[in-house]
Amino acid sequence: MSGIYIHVPYCKSKCDYCDFYSNVNTEGLSNFANFIEKELSLRKDYLPKGQIKTIYFGGGTPSILTIDQINTILNAIKKKISLSTDLEITFEANPDDLNYEYLKSLLTIGINRLSIGIQSFSDADLKKLGRRHNANQALNAVSWAAEAGLGNISIDLIYGLPYSSTAIWEQNLKQAFALPVKHLSCYHLIYEDGTSLQAKVTNGLVKPIDEELSVEQFKLLQQLADQNGFVHYEISNLAKEGFFSKHNTSYWQQVPYLGLGPSAHSYNGTTRVWNPKSTKFWMDAIKMEMIDVEAEILTERDKLNEYLLTSLRTIWGIDIDYVNEQFGSTSAQRIIGLSQKFLDSGIIERKGSRLAIKTSHFLISDAIIEDFMDV
Repeated sequence: MSGIYIHVPYCKSKCDYCDFYSNVNTEGLSNFANFIEKELSLRKDYLPKGQIKTIYFGGGTPSILTIDQINTILNAIKKKISLSTDLEITFEANPDDLNYEYLKSLLTIGINRLSIGIQSFSDADLKKLGRRHNANQALNAVSWAAEAGLGNISIDLIYGLPYSSTAIWEQNLKQAFALPVKHLSCYHLIYEDGTSLQAKVTNGLVKPIDEELSVEQFKLLQQLADQNGFVHYEISNLAKEGFFSKHNTSYWQQVPYLGLGPSAHSYNGTTRVWNPKSTKFWMDAIKMEMIDVEAEILTERDKLNEYLLTSLRTIWGIDIDYVNEQFGSTSAQRIIGLSQKFLDSGIIERKGSRLAIKTSHFLISDAIIEDFMDV
């Protein structure tokens, strides 16, 4: 089983905090679906033999595409690759792009999971984040999606905002849990190099919040999620049972995937490759029928470190038996030894052959994971 990721590199405007590859120049947008189809033809053999179990439209802003364009991409995949009968197809969308007719059409062509980039239900927060939509549009988008029959709805929220408060974060969470959503992706604001937000920090216009407030907001997220029956299954992701993101979970479990579109990454168990971070270069390469990807051949140490990095972000943690089988007894014993101090302090728990960071300590997981890296 493998996955396919389609990166849609177009946005109507750029958010202050975003460092994903995208541009507001829509040159090539009308032919984008055809280029994805051609790239798929050129690169479909990159994946191991087997069925595709997930397809994910990310960006950028996938909801900038027309229904016909989305359908062209899906039909191309269906023609060229074997698909699982319980295929998950996720589609990211901005609230202001959505209406009932568009959402109903998404369902009709096969989209069965919707991820809406809401970020906040506070108009003041949204404006400072550089978002195009307002709170009312966000609420309408979720309502229309549910009415259209999309039963698997996820929304994105951001906490740790320097111009907001814990009280507003609490209101955001209560509003989210009152909606017909099955999944939440909640991210702490990150100040990425090259973004407008980072420039504001550098120029003294924005001051990051204190760590104590970050912890307070994270704990509030966990508390309200638990009260509303959501499982905190990965550091930034929470869901009702049965509604975990199959596609993102595949990333954390080292399942191969093919990335299509400018800047998209791919992984097949042996190598990681990534497309040009330029829509023009990407299209030019496809025209020449020679997609210009950069590649990295993974060493056994690379594979082990990636497994540790991704697994410790989840409630499933590290499987010592798997490490022993894939990387040898020396690696397995090293990990068991490293885990002892975290077991003694109650930060990590062991269930059978698995070692996992307790969800109450997810916020400090980066520091813990660093200790496990084989360097």
